[in-house]
Amino acid sequence: MKKTFILLLIVSLIFAFAGCGGNDDKDGNEGDGNGTTTEGAIDEEDPEQTDTETTASIVDEEAAFKSAISSQGTWIICTLKDLSFDEDLVLEGNFINGKKDEAGKDIVQRKIALYTQDENRTVTNRFTLKAPKLTINSPMASIQHGTFTGDLYVSQDNFKLVDAKVDGNVYFTTETAKSTFTMDETSSVTGKQEVKTQ
Repeated sequence: MKKTFILLLIVSLIFAFAGCGGNDDKDGNEGDGNGTTTEGAIDEEDPEQTDTETTASIVDEEAAFKSAISSQGTWIICTLKDLSFDEDLVLEGNFINGKKDEAGKDIVQRKIALYTQDENRTVTNRFTLKAPKLTINSPMASIQHGTFTGDLYVSQDNFKLVDAKVDGNVYFTTETAKSTFTMDETSSVTGKQEVKTQ
């Protein structure tokens, strides 16, 4: 029984890494590249502008998730199960995903991946993240292939939902955050979508 459990755990971790690894994801997003575990150069005059490049965080507990979404965390946070919080959460920090754009500049991105996928990039499991409030303070952020239950506060431009559901309201702290928000046809928001200061 113990050997079976260990074998299942190893297999699920392999699939989880497949979901967070690779180059472009199935949705055509820039994304799931394996960055090297290095920190970008710190701007001494403006530490808030520091970009950090890291490998993915594979999390299966609340404390690890909180650490991964912090400014000291990783550019992509992959969950292995449903996670529930009684406290408000904040996705913060500027991160690069290890790729370059056509001009050769680092691509800024942050992704909460509420799913696992197989080697063919087929989504195999979807998870729910529950919290009273989740604030998006990281630029170029997204939630993908799962459900967030609670109110979402978006303080950055170009936030997107990819095959994801928000079971709650989406409040934008600026007009541009609202006007640049996108979601694909398989995403949904059950509540309001409006500008509201925190």
